[in-house]
Amino acid sequence: MASGDEFQKIPLGESQLDFPGRPYSVSVLKVGYNHPQPDGSFRADGTVTLVTAAGGNNILVDTGGPWDRDFLVESLRKKGLEPRDVRLVVGTHGHSDHVGNLGLFPSADVIVGFDVSRGDVYRPNKLAQGHAHVVDEHVCVVPTPGHTGQDVSVQVKGTSAGTVLVAGDLFECCQDEDTWRHSSLDAAAQETSRRKALRTADVVVPGHGLPFRVLRNS
Repeated sequence: MASGDEFQKIPLGESQLDFPGRPYSVSVLKVGYNHPQPDGSFRADGTVTLVTAAGGNNILVDTGGPWDRDFLVESLRKKGLEPRDVRLVVGTHGHSDHVGNLGLFPSADVIVGFDVSRGDVYRPNKLAQGHAHVVDEHVCVVPTPGHTGQDVSVQVKGTSAGTVLVAGDLFECCQDEDTWRHSSLDAAAQETSRRKALRTADVVVPGHGLPFRVLRNS
């Protein structure tokens, strides 16, 4: 699907949820959803993504809602992991369908929005000033505000698909051009963040839908 004159967004299927790479691989454990209901409410859950490396530097991006607890533990076990094996947990923003299971990871480093912490120790960082928080040369956490004031995304370089951006609700889904603004705190900031993301990512994992590929026309 086209996204302006510069980019095309190509939806991927249910069979394309794993992006192997060296040193990091990306696997979507759960595809998020957002379904409006007849009474004006909506049913929603956030995408849950695991980033793994051969050396054990395992990163979980968003944990789903509290109702996902058993699913999350079982999904990690299918990957040969226990919650204690996750070294970094990133909550792309503070909504309950994205950070509902932080309590499963008491020994992990945690980034939620612009806060970086381990246990009760909060560490200085420059996310609020627009700078990336670098994990290593392949992975960084980048500020992508707009949906809320402190959204972040996780950029992973070197996968089989190129650079993967696990974007939270920066993108609702691939075909969200007419819908994302309705839930945006700052649509102008989010538009800027979205365009920056599309200039750098080869694949985007959105907060409530299947991954999509980005094709740049220039």
